[in-house]
Amino acid sequence: MAMAGRLRLLFSPTTPVAASPPCHRLCIPAWSRRQDQRSVAAASGSGSSSSSSSSPSSSEQSTAAATINKRETTREKVTLKLTYLEINSWVWEVQQQQGQAAPLRILVDPLVVGNLDFGAPWLFDGAKKNPRVKALGVDDLLAPEPGPDLLLITQSLDDHCHVRTLTQLSARAPDLPVVTTPNAQPVLDSLPTPFRRVTYLEPGQSAAVGDHHQIRVLATAGPVLGPPWQRPENGYILLMDGHGVLYYEPHCVYGRSFLEEKRLRAEVVITPVVKQLLPANFTLVSGQEDAVDLARLLRARYVVPMSNGDVDAGGIMAALLSKQGTTQSFQAMLSEALPQVQVLEPTPGVPLQLELDITSPTEADTI
Repeated sequence: MAMAGRLRLLFSPTTPVAASPPCHRLCIPAWSRRQDQRSVAAASGSGSSSSSSSSPSSSEQSTAAATINKRETTREKVTLKLTYLEINSWVWEVQQQQGQAAPLRILVDPLVVGNLDFGAPWLFDGAKKNPRVKALGVDDLLAPEPGPDLLLITQSLDDHCHVRTLTQLSARAPDLPVVTTPNAQPVLDSLPTPFRRVTYLEPGQSAAVGDHHQIRVLATAGPVLGPPWQRPENGYILLMDGHGVLYYEPHCVYGRSFLEEKRLRAEVVITPVVKQLLPANFTLVSGQEDAVDLARLLRARYVVPMSNGDVDAGGIMAALLSKQGTTQSFQAMLSEALPQVQVLEPTPGVPLQLELDITSPTEADTI
């Protein structure tokens, strides 16, 4: 991406689209072994894929998402392990107690090679703080064999679609399935060794993940980075039998009308809660009351805050950035508005484990 393009995207304000249990922390990250066969099947719609595998079955193409029906009877235990690797990077493990021998492991917006500098360290140069997380590399993400099941990318900019990390990752694992926004296609196509199995999802489209296709990744509308006519970036909801298990969008910008119309929900919401602002109140990352509203919209049980602005930063832009609110002020807002929702603050590099009791719908409308 040309420098002018980077500056335009970097300094464009984030704008919304559309009208509008118990848990414990484990002390050691434990990447689980995967089954040998992995697959990502695109749902019906205008989404495209660079995979050369056979077309999805009709059952996989029948729905982009499911809403929750009032008549719910099927219950299933699900274990989530959410490991925060600072900035926007995560490793998620989803373990179903029935029908899945090994957890599904998902890499999210990985950035583990060098700092975050958007190709212009004089403008911004951000380094992770946690020594344990800083020491991780691509080989750590891929271990043990046969590696992760999915690479999930939300946006096209370097803090999500990190070229140096993806260059090494694609060279070592070119057949790793990828789900991402179409905005990231120029970046992925330019890698020296491109990924071979890429599925591009527009908001409202979904892809089935895993050997048994019991989990779907539904794309939702995220921020617009640039002119208002530009395609929005993506957020995602992990759906299990039509039930929203986890929602993630790294700017706390969401399409309210889409979430309301589809009556989507998520047991767990991962979101920033501290706002990041440029001069004249241009919002790069939202949070605070917007994060409370998001938890209400999705009827969340848990909110997991991410501190994607908490880096050792240098450069011109670092001096211009300011923050508004804290995790504590967000928690106070949430407690007043939604006292039943718990805040679970992750420790970087340490898996946060949640045991969920999922109630799946016996019937569901589709979008």
